[in-house]
Amino acid sequence: MRYFDYLSAEETEKLFYQAPVPFCNRSDKELIAHAVGAALYMPANKPGIADDLSSGKHTGLTSVVIDLEDAVGDLKLEEAEAALVVQIRKLEEGTRQGRIDAEKLPLIFVRVRTPEQAKRLMEQLGSAVTRLTGLVFPKFDVAAGEHYLKLLEQYNETKSSDAPILYGMPILESAEVIYAETRLGTLLGIKQLLDRYRSYILNVRIGATDFSSLFGLRRKPDMTIYDIGVIRDCVADIVNLFGRAGSGYVISGPVWEYFKSDRVLKPQLRETPFQETAGREGLKLRMQYINKYVDGLIREVELDKENGIVGKTIIHPTHICPVQALYTVTHEEHMDALHILASSGGEIGVVKSGYDNKMNEIKPHLNWARRIMIRSEIYGVLNENQNFTALLIR
Repeated sequence: MRYFDYLSAEETEKLFYQAPVPFCNRSDKELIAHAVGAALYMPANKPGIADDLSSGKHTGLTSVVIDLEDAVGDLKLEEAEAALVVQIRKLEEGTRQGRIDAEKLPLIFVRVRTPEQAKRLMEQLGSAVTRLTGLVFPKFDVAAGEHYLKLLEQYNETKSSDAPILYGMPILESAEVIYAETRLGTLLGIKQLLDRYRSYILNVRIGATDFSSLFGLRRKPDMTIYDIGVIRDCVADIVNLFGRAGSGYVISGPVWEYFKSDRVLKPQLRETPFQETAGREGLKLRMQYINKYVDGLIREVELDKENGIVGKTIIHPTHICPVQALYTVTHEEHMDALHILASSGGEIGVVKSGYDNKMNEIKPHLNWARRIMIRSEIYGVLNENQNFTALLIR
């Protein structure tokens, strides 16, 4: 699979200077870590999961999290766990029989509740566990985390050599992480634990809904998570510890939970990008996104990126395309990154950009350039004079 593979060859050539590369759950870890992207959550007891994933029901879907935690009521947990096993085994049977192309399936993750449940689930899945890319660990802390990660290590060290690695994605969302008096010690302890199991850690995810709950807060659809001070401060500390160049992890942003709501503030989606892409039709599309209250999501993803976060938990299929489109790399960003990397031999300290609108300082911008090149590979590089709205107008 690859991003935007629903586009025709002609559309891809029109939109992309460099098309996205294909990937699957056997690809290089760094590639998969950045490719998780817009991860669609669905309850584990949702009927027909296997059919939905194998048929491509949701256009553009590249990663899914099947949830056994908050999305499933306590009284339905046993039923949901059994249903999940049936669905994953169905996918495994289909790939084994050649009816399903495994490399066209999205990356599949399961959010579990406890280490005991994770162990039980893996035992019940048997060989079908190879359909999973990883497990998601909610309310991650050092105590439970040690059990989760030992389980991953044991599986990966004993699996067959041709089976893909099973990864872990911890979610930071506990009181000890958000409360000021315990935050630093808790985050340092978690980082030390993750560093010991680094080869199995795909993403570090931020659970802002649980954080907000601890203060009785909930952002409105025309606000972003960065407008809530206590959450913003905690996100900054998580990025500070886990997002450092050279020693950090890929950090995924909090869930966007709205797909319909009432507005209080003026929308912030600018007209210009839409109008320049498609004129009057572009302006109509802008109004459609405002009416769907996706403009707040777009703003939050832009702020995620500015803060070094790549990836977003989503809860509705209509969010897939906007989020993915925003992760594409512009032609200007790509040219700047190439120029910086090509000039990093030590002979040049600063150089004017190819777009004649900024100065590129080689050493300070080198880590940024490397990140841009990773995103370029996964999400592609848009042609000159194209922007993300071109992927929304089809």
